[in-house]
Amino acid sequence: MRYINAGDLLPEALVRELQRYVQGACLYVPVDPTRRKGWGERSGARAMLDRRNEAIRRAFRQGASLEELGEAYHLSPSAIGKIVYWK
Repeated sequence: MRYINAGDLLPEALVRELQRYVQGACLYVPVDPTRRKGWGERSGARAMLDRRNEAIRRAFRQGASLEELGEAYHLSPSAIGKIVYWK
């Protein structure tokens, strides 16, 4: 996380108001919960896992066993089972 000088970003009146509560310290401003991204959305990890899981389901429907898929994707057969039987 990088720091932003409030004086460079916020209106002077707002900076003065903030200084009434805190001065010379780091202040964390939380993300608005209505605008927060879910896990892996920013990095693309969620989309990558969704694509992987769909490939696993497709291979399972085409006859691959849980053990074969576990070997191919470096997951346990029980983890593969959770993926193929979920939804």
